[in-house]
Order: sequence, then C-alpha cells, then structure tokens
Amino acid sequence: MPAPVSPQFMILSNITLFSPTLYLTGFPGLETIEHWIFIPFFLMYLVAISGNCFILIIIKTNSRLHRPMYYLLSFLAFTDLGLSVSTLPTTMGIFWFKSPGIYFAACQIQMFCIHSFSFMESSVLLIMSFDRFLAICHPLRYSVIITSQRVIRAGLAVIFRGPVALVPLVLLLKTFPYCGPRVLSHSFCLHQEVIHLACTDTTFNNLYGLGVVVFTMMLDLMLIALSYGVILHTVARLASQEEQLRAFQTCTSHLCAVLIFFVPMVGLSLVHRFGKHVPLAVHLLMANVYLFVPPMLNPIIYSIKTKEIRHVISKLLGHRKVRAESWS
Repeated sequence: MPAPVSPQFMILSNITLFSPTLYLTGFPGLETIEHWIFIPFFLMYLVAISGNCFILIIIKTNSRLHRPMYYLLSFLAFTDLGLSVSTLPTTMGIFWFKSPGIYFAACQIQMFCIHSFSFMESSVLLIMSFDRFLAICHPLRYSVIITSQRVIRAGLAVIFRGPVALVPLVLLLKTFPYCGPRVLSHSFCLHQEVIHLACTDTTFNNLYGLGVVVFTMMLDLMLIALSYGVILHTVARLASQEEQLRAFQTCTSHLCAVLIFFVPMVGLSLVHRFGKHVPLAVHLLMANVYLFVPPMLNPIIYSIKTKEIRHVISKLLGHRKVRAESWS
C-alpha cells in the first residue's frame, strides 16, 4: 500500500507543475487614460519599425552601400527592429486592449527575445567600434582587415553569443514554484522581474544572470571604451584641427548609438539590483527608455549623420518631386 501523500507536498507539486498566468502593468494609477498613453508609444513604434525597415531596404537595394560599414549598420537596424517587435504585443495588449494577462510560456519567449536582441545590439556596437578603430588608427590596413565576408561572419558569431547563453537561464524559470502575487511592474517580461516572483532559492539564476551580463554587455562596454580611448589619442595627434574634426566626425553616429543604448542599460541594471527602495516610477522610466528610445533614435541619427544615406534619401525625394511635377 503506497504511503499517503501529505497535503503540503500536493500543494507544492501543483504550484511547481502549474504554468502560472502573469499579469503585466502599464503605469499604476493612470489606468483610466492608458489608451491615451499608448499614443506616444505607438508613435515610437511607428518611427522605430519604419525607420529601421527603411535603413535595411536602402542598404539592400543600393549596391554602393554593400560595404562592411553598412553591413554592420544593417545588423544594428535588424536588432533594433527585433527589440521593438518583441515588446509590441504586450504593450498594445495593456494600453489598447486592456489585457494584462500573459501565459508563462509566452512570457518566457518574450523575455528571451528582449534580452537576446539587447545582447545582439551590444555585440554589434562592439564590432562597429572596432571598425571605427581600424578606420582611424590604421587606415592603410583597413580594407585588408575589414572585408565584407569577415564582417558578416563576425556579425553572425556575436549575434548568437547572447541567445545561446540565455537558453538555460530562461528554461530554469519553468522549474521554479510561483506561489505569491504574479504581477510584474512593466508592460513586458524581464528576467530580473520574473525571478523575484519565485518562492524558492534563485541564487544560481541570479549569479548566472549577473555573470552573463558582466561577460557580454559589460565586457563589450569596456572594450568599446578602450577603442574610443585609442581613437581619441590618435585623433589628438593629428596635425590640424580640421583633420581632427573630420576624423572624429566619422565616429559621431556610432558614439551616439553607444550612449543611448548603454547609459539606460547600466542605469536599469543598477536600479534592479541595488535600488530596492527606488520609486517604481524610476524603474518604469529606465526600462521604457532602455527598450524604446534606442530603436527609435538610431535610424534617425544614422540618416542624418551618414553622408551616403543622406544622398540616397535626397535622391529618392528628388525622384518623387520630379514625378509629382510630371503629373501636375
């Protein structure tokens, strides 16, 4: 005769095996006007998705842009596009359709996509900094070292670095019991929030997650800073101010992209890990800036600062103007 199973064990088993429904939040206290709040979010999505698609189409359709620098820019546009699409379903569901619930499996997929594209963007920015380093510090060897094939291989290699490291981190969440309130404070799923809902020891996940961030994003940031330190040293040694300005202008677009990505990312990481008593509004602001602003601003920055893309845009506008005049 089998031994009787205790009620506590049955409850714990049910909690562990049950795939809980999580509840996302938008802006607490502003639920009555959340459909109006979605309007600026919708505009950011519109700019981010259309802008990055536009960059990808321009690079794809113009043979003059089939060069290493623009292949890297297309990688950046792809990661920004993926980051925007990853948060779109739940953000629209909360602010527009008043549907805050999300199945745990869907939450896992979303957090995997968000963090994967974030790691990808960090990696692409690192390769772009190396590209700028060679272009300014070793211009005679640039075309020999930086070839299209090498850029594509390096891009694919670093793109898969983050997602592979994230797989065990996300899968382990399924094994934890969730027996308390299952409410998240954002309109999307982040690992550092979901892990706090588990009512068990999550030390391994916390340490593993911190290690992944340190050896990917933080390492990328340190190497980017090192690259720019050498670049500034090289630029300072140029003879004239005109040469210095011309050399540094080639880095302005990338430097802006680095700042608008890493500054909110570092702030969000610090707030989540050490800012337990920081107001919720600060958490919301940092997370939204980190995920929504870079994909929106990057295509604008590169369209304004990159001469070849400006030339293509002005050429397209010129063709449209000629066609409009011919029809009038």
